[in-house]
Amino acid sequence: MRNFLQQCQHWVFDMDGTLTLAVHDFEHIRQQLDIPPTADILEHLASLPTTEAQAKHAWLLEHEYELAANSQPAPGALELVAQLSQENRQLAILTRNAHSLVEVTLEAIGLKPFFQPHNIYGREQAQPKPSPDGMLKIAQSWQVCPSKLIMVGDFHFDLTSAKHAGARSVLVNTTHNLWPQLADLYVPDCFALLQKIKHP
Repeated sequence: MRNFLQQCQHWVFDMDGTLTLAVHDFEHIRQQLDIPPTADILEHLASLPTTEAQAKHAWLLEHEYELAANSQPAPGALELVAQLSQENRQLAILTRNAHSLVEVTLEAIGLKPFFQPHNIYGREQAQPKPSPDGMLKIAQSWQVCPSKLIMVGDFHFDLTSAKHAGARSVLVNTTHNLWPQLADLYVPDCFALLQKIKHP
């Protein structure tokens, strides 16, 4: 895997909790939107009647916008992305967030110059993770086999999306490897990942 880190030219990042400090309070969101405690928020909203779903999506978007505008970068995220960009690696974002909020978030944390809009896949551009749809679409856009991609994320949705697409995955920003059966590599944060790239 270490050699793959040096050789890989195609990097996909989750956003919230990976490039940013995690701030979403999903329990609060479920309470506000009357969503069962264990239900997937996006899946639940998709199952609702159109009018109700639209109203709840509007609340969610407004709530997420406030979070996006006040985002802070995760440790090492700026340095890692800047280094990969300097080495001319291709960079994309795959998030369950709305596309419009991704640019707000990237602006807030200082990473907007590194990601082209067409390489940002939000919940409108691809089926939400853990579906592999976004990873497959990114691979198709870059005209490479999915096995040439690395997904960097902080949750099992990210890892599952990569695994089902046939891509590699790196788990970051957790206290330990919570999902060893899914992650190809675990590192504590983006600083540690950068060191593994620079010093194989």
